[in-house]
Order: sequence, then structure tokens, then C-alpha cells
Amino acid sequence: MRQRLRVAQDVFAVRQLGREVARAVGMEQQDQTRLATALSEVGRVLLADGSTADVVFVADVDGVTTTLRVTVENSGGSRAAELGTQLAQVGRLVDTLEVGDAGNGTVVRMARRIPASAPPLTPQRMDDIRARLANHVPGTPLDELHVQNEQLIAALDEVRAQRDDLARLNAELEETNRGVMALYHQLSDELEETNRGVVALYAELDERSLQLRGASEAKSRFLANVSHELRAPVTAIIGLGRLLTDEASDSLTEEQHRQVDLIRGSATDLLTLVNDLLDLAKAEAGRVEPRWTDVDLRAMFGQLRGTLRPLATRPEVDFRIDDPAVASLRSDETLLGRVLRNLLTNALKFTAAGSVRLSVRRVDGDAEFVVADTGTGIPPEQHERIFEEFYQVPGSSALSGRGTGLGLPYARRLAGILGGALRLESEPGRGSRFTLRLPMTVPAP
Repeated sequence: MRQRLRVAQDVFAVRQLGREVARAVGMEQQDQTRLATALSEVGRVLLADGSTADVVFVADVDGVTTTLRVTVENSGGSRAAELGTQLAQVGRLVDTLEVGDAGNGTVVRMARRIPASAPPLTPQRMDDIRARLANHVPGTPLDELHVQNEQLIAALDEVRAQRDDLARLNAELEETNRGVMALYHQLSDELEETNRGVVALYAELDERSLQLRGASEAKSRFLANVSHELRAPVTAIIGLGRLLTDEASDSLTEEQHRQVDLIRGSATDLLTLVNDLLDLAKAEAGRVEPRWTDVDLRAMFGQLRGTLRPLATRPEVDFRIDDPAVASLRSDETLLGRVLRNLLTNALKFTAAGSVRLSVRRVDGDAEFVVADTGTGIPPEQHERIFEEFYQVPGSSALSGRGTGLGLPYARRLAGILGGALRLESEPGRGSRFTLRLPMTVPAP
């Protein structure tokens, strides 16, 4: 559609035409008013210098969106910069507004999207729209003024309704804010009370930690002192028993010889217990300082075979120490030997038949020592308790020697000192598997 603006009264006609075009293509009433208002304002500004202008309406269908484009062009000289400033507010009424030069005049291009809910602009419908608009008879300026007044009244009613809704929402928001503030103060008071309780609890925990640390240090000193004081007399008892049974001494009766052997055996067991207590006290007190060296595992495993072979006296038990898959590692040879000897001795004590085996392999840059046996096994609920001092699994009894309940706690502490960990996998009747995992190099402090 095309229309020419010659005089000021034509602005009313083009406003009416713009509203009719917007209605015909399916725009909502508010969009119709916006487009008509923008078009009349652009026409008023372009006719201010007494020139004429042409208005063109084009429906642009690109397959995705449908847009109504309006072009207003006059020949009153190039005033794009000036009109761009004057029409800045008009751009808020449409989707796009561009002001540019067109030869000896100025052109204003506006666009407004047609809602997707509008009927499609088929060729048949476009022909109907053109025919209806061609018969359009513009009203008088008074008629257009009446329409504008009705639109203004409707807009004012809408603004009033929105204002009432906004006032209601503000009241609800204020009430909600009061509730939120009350809840916030309540939560703040409760949090403050909780914080005071937590601070008091931490203070009590710190005090208990100091008490426990003091008790632990006292226990370690007691064990160390008692162990040290008992070693001398126990060693003397063993020596005296050895002198009494020596061939150079006066001969003893068979009963006396048996009783002296019992004394020596009990003293030996007591000395073992004393030594274990002393070693455990040193480990707990942090007085065990590892001496890091390159440990030759082949030599260590050979030494373990030689020293522990006499303990594997039952033919039903296959005692085997595999050749190490790891040649060496950086560790403390003495402490590592104590841990492995402890685990192997413990396995031999509680294995009546089957096998006791030691092996080592490399796992993710660490060395993993495994002592596996086919002994009685340990229930899952006892897995952690066996690492407590003096604890023994109920109903278990060593097949050889006497257990003190100190070997495994001592072995786990030494594993920690060496920078590794000791874990257990066991089930009753299926044996046990102790895994010692150590770093190949010196662990970071």
C-alpha cells in the first residue's frame, strides 16, 4: 500500500491507514496503536518543512517470521542527522527504526513483527487485504481525535489497573519482607545460640584433647619405664635358668630340670612382652626416627626365610616367600623387617594347615607387600579392633607361642612412620590377607 502526504491534515489519514493495515495483517490492538502513533509522529516531523512525503506499507514474509515494514520518504533535502534526534523516542514504539539519506531527501524505515498467532498471509489473503484497504475512506480529524481519546482512556485504565496491581504487589511484598525479616532475626538468634554452643563444645573438645594427650604421654612413659625396669630382672632370670641347666653345674633331677625349663620359658615370654611394650611405647611417643636407605628386598626376603623357617615346623603348612618383583625401595630396612616379620609370625601362629605366603609387587608407583594365610580368619566386625593394644579375637588361640595383642598395633604404627598403610582382608574359615603399601621413595614430611 502507498499513500502520499501533502498537508498536515494527511497525517490523520495516514495514521488511520496505518492502524487499518496493522489490524488487517493481524496485529493486536496495542501494536496497532503503537504503529499508528509512530507513523503519525514521523509524518508530522517530515512535513514540518513544507515538503511532501510518500508512505509505503510492505508485508515481508521470510518463512520464519512475518514483519510489517513501513517506509516514509520525502524530498525536502537531507536531514537524517536532525531527524534521527527528533525521532529517538519514536523508536520505542516499533521494533526497529532507521533514519537515512535518500538522494535529495530523507527516508525513515520502521518495522514491527506480526504475531505468530495471526492468520498466515497467503496470496489470496493479501489480495483481500489490498481490496479492502483500497476502499478505505479516511475519517475527519475530529473522528481520529475521538479514536485517540478512546485509546488514551483505555491506556489510562490499563495504567490504573497496573498501578493498583503494583500497589497490591508492593503491599504483599512488604508483608513478605516483614515475615522474612522476622524469620531472619529468629534464625540469626538461633544461629548465634548454636555458635555459642559450638564454641563451648570446641573448647571442651580442646580440653579433652589435652587431657587425652597428657594421658597418652603418661601411658607411654609408664610403659617405657616399666618395660625398661623389667628387662634387667627378666634377663637375669633367663640367665640363671640357663646356668642351672648348664652341664657344668650340679646335676638336677628330672622334675627340677622340667621346672627350670618352665621358668625359663615363662621368663622368655615375659621378655618378649616387655620388648613389645617398649617398642610400642617408643612408636606412640614419636621417638622412632626412620633411617632412610636403599633396601635390597632380595637380601631382606632371604634373611626372613632363614630366620622364620624354624617357626614353620608343621608339615601341613606351606611356608613360602616369593622372589620380590620389586628389586629395592627407599625405606628403613630395620622397621620394614620388623613389620614383615611380625605379620609372618602372626600368620604362622594361627595357620594349622594350608599356606603362609609373602610377596611384593609394584602398584601405581608404590610397593605393595602381601602376607596371605589360610588360617582361621577374622570376622569383619573385628578387623579394626585387632589393631588395638592387647586385643585378641574372642575364641582364637595361637597354635604356637603366646600372643600379646601388641604385634599388629605396633606393625600399623610402623607402617604409618614409613609413610604407608596397613590394611586387612579376612573372613572366618577363609584365612587373612594383610597388605602393606609403601612409597618407593622417601615420603614427604
